[in-house]
Amino acid sequence: MKTELKSLEEKVSQLLRLYQATRSENTQLRKELADSYAQNKKLNEKIHAAASRLEILLLNIPDND
Repeated sequence: MKTELKSLEEKVSQLLRLYQATRSENTQLRKELADSYAQNKKLNEKIHAAASRLEILLLNIPDND
């Protein structure tokens, strides 16, 4: 019985360590995902701004008829 309890205690301790490690990893992954979303938003804004400037430039090209 004592051996079984010791084994159970070790398994519970291992489970708690794995839980904490997974929780920590999930926190880090959430932060990285939020950072990626923010960077993606900035890049999309730059793309739209560049596309707008390009469209204006194209509209101002004189026709050579």
